[in-house]
Order: sequence, then structure tokens, then C-alpha cells
Amino acid sequence: MNVEGWGRFPRRDCRVTGPRSEDELRAQVSGGPLIARGNGRAYGDSAQNPANTVDMRRLNRMLAFDPEAGQLTAEAGVLLGDVIDAFLPRGWFPWVTPGTKYVTLGGAIAADVHGKNHRRNGSFRSFVDWIDVMGADGQVRRCSRAENPELFDFTLGGMGLTGVILRTAIRLRPVESAWIRQTAIAAPDLATAMEALEAGSDAAYAVAWIDCLCTGKSMGRSLITLGEHATRAELPDAKRADPLRTPPKRKLTMPLDAPSFTINGLSVRAFNALYYRKGAWASGVDYVDWDTYFYPLDAILHWNRMYGRKGFAQFQCALPLASAREGLEAMLRAISGARQGSFLTVLKRLGPQESAFSFPMEGYTLAIDFPVNPKSLRLLTELDAITIAHGGRFYLAKDSRMTAETLRRSDPRVDRFLAMRADAGRSGAFISGQSERLSL
Repeated sequence: MNVEGWGRFPRRDCRVTGPRSEDELRAQVSGGPLIARGNGRAYGDSAQNPANTVDMRRLNRMLAFDPEAGQLTAEAGVLLGDVIDAFLPRGWFPWVTPGTKYVTLGGAIAADVHGKNHRRNGSFRSFVDWIDVMGADGQVRRCSRAENPELFDFTLGGMGLTGVILRTAIRLRPVESAWIRQTAIAAPDLATAMEALEAGSDAAYAVAWIDCLCTGKSMGRSLITLGEHATRAELPDAKRADPLRTPPKRKLTMPLDAPSFTINGLSVRAFNALYYRKGAWASGVDYVDWDTYFYPLDAILHWNRMYGRKGFAQFQCALPLASAREGLEAMLRAISGARQGSFLTVLKRLGPQESAFSFPMEGYTLAIDFPVNPKSLRLLTELDAITIAHGGRFYLAKDSRMTAETLRRSDPRVDRFLAMRADAGRSGAFISGQSERLSL
């Protein structure tokens, strides 16, 4: 069948299998090279293997919960949204979540996802107690910070190339309500936005939307949202009676692929101007439900269709603190100069992190979507060069078109990752379109 990531670029014809048990999965591992696939929310080709793409969504049971430690044991195919549905009514929420709840736990581990709270709480790995991983020999090894620590460290962020993640134990955080106290701030330029993110370091969550097409004094104008889990006592009376319940929301859907001409410099410029003005007018403190705050795009099913049938490529880099502002300014100038702007440009402050192959580093991360066309692909190559020149690196979960040379110039950890793959016989067993393209 035709298999694509969330960006719908690239596409590849793949044989897809769906094991229902550990024994069925072991038979797949012994049958030749493969890659595991969760819910298909990585943006590029990291979950594509023509010989065997293993759909893990049938291994989706929640196995145990320890309310004293807040520890959930579950199979890799469980969706993060299912965890929230089951445990938020009981007063528990994931410590770390990416921008979609439609990711599996196995996918979250393989990408070592991060969220709006990396500066305070780190990435997903910070709350993973152990993982069961099936290796190339079909054996399942439990790995943690104390047991098989190297396998644990490389699996978090290893994009499925260290083995197939079967089960995990993760910790959830206690919350008193399903509401977020949101503080919205309008920043007229990039410098003010970064100052607001730095000043908001005590907030549990912080993120900025950037108007990427503004130039001159308004370059980088942004809307910043800071968030805290609201306590029951601080909620308005109407919400306090049943604080862990929020009103049901109607889902919208993008039923068809949008024509490719709908996203262009003029339409993006007009949308961004309107969005900024609306956000600036509504700045201040409000209480919003968890779904609205963490997953605004999940409200539109199949929103990736708005980029048309050719799909889109997301660029996401991390820049170290010392060079972040200079690098971000150079990127915004390149984007506005190419007139290839985006509705979805997100800036977050990252905290320190030491890990074998995960994406985050202390500094700033910029994520931006572009429709796939020759002009935007040339711009992405320019953004790659700016990232490397400023000591940054790239997020493999969002990558769909980077070159092997670009990866090696940005990340000296590649050689150690390759050595680990070779030593354990994983190089020939776990292969994806991305690993072939990047020579991993």
C-alpha cells in the first residue's frame, strides 16, 4: 500500500503488516529488514520500509497503573489521546506532550518528543521509567537508566532504528483540573518575543507563534502563550463544580486536498496579519480547556490536506542560546525574502539536555511548514545552512528531505549512533526510508 508521513512527502509503496502479539512480531523481525510504524505522525519517511512496515497499532493495551507513583504500563501502540481520555478524569495528565495527541507511546519514545515545557521538565524521556525493546535476534530486552542503559539512551530519539518498542512504563502528573490558565502576550518583534519567553521561565508551558513574513521593525512579531494547570480553587464558579470535565468539542475536517495555489505569499501574509491582530486584541489571562491549549490543530481532522496533494515539508531546528537570536533573524530574513511563508511557525525555548541521539539542546527551536515545491525546497536548503552556521541541529521526526552530509555537519553524535547500530546487528534489521537517505 502507499505509505506516507504526516507531511505526505515523500510517499512510498510498502508492504504493511500488523502483528497482534509478541510472537507474531518476532516472526516479522526474523523475516528480514523492517521498520516499526505507530500512528503515522512523523512528518517524513522515518516509518517507511518497502519490504516490511510494521503497523504497531494493534498492540495497544494499557496493562497496569500505579496511583502512588503515577506510573502507567502500556503497549507501544497506545495513543497519547487514549491515555488522556482514560486518566484525565481521574486527575492525571502526561508530563510531556507534543503538539498532537494522535501519536503512539512507541512513536513518542522513538522521537523522544518534547512539548511546551521542555525548559522546565525536559523531553518525553524524563518520564520514561523503562522500555521493552525487541532486537534483531527476536529477544526482548528491558532497558532503563540502570538496566541496558545504552540501549535505553539510544532508543529515546533513535527513530525506531535500535529495535521495535513493545512496552513501556511512563509517569503521569497529578492535576486538579482539565483547564489551563493561559496568559497571552503580543510581542511586536523577535527581540521582544524572546524576552517574553525568557521572562516566562517560571511558567509551566510557553510557546510563541511567529508571523514569519514581517520585515523591518516588525520582523518576528509574535503571539506568546504561557500556561499553567489550573487548580480547582482558582477556576471560575461555572468550571469549579466539575473541574476535570470539559465540554465536548465538535471536530471539523478537511475533506479534500486544497488546490496548490491557495497557499502563497499573499494568502499567508493576509492570514498572518489578521491572526496577529486578533491575538493582540485578545491578549491577557483566560482559562482554556486542555485540548484547545495543547492540540489546536487536532481540532481539524486531516489538516495536512490544506497543503494540497503534493504535501508539505516541515523544517525544525534547535539553535544554542549564544547564537539563537542571530540565527533566527537570518532565517526570518531568508523566509520573507523568498516569499515562502507559513501559517504555522512556532518558537519554543528549550532547556538543557544530555542524551545519545535526541533532538533538544539548550536554546531555541523553530518549526515551520512549507508546501512542497521547487522554490520552498531551495529555501529549506538555505535554512539548513543557516542552522549549521549557528551551531544548530535538526529534528528527525520532522525531517523529510535533509541530506546525509547536512546531518553529519550538524550532529557529531552520528558516528556513535552508527557504531551502536552495527555492534548489535541492528544496521541490517531495522531500516527506514529516512535511515537510507541519511546513511544511518
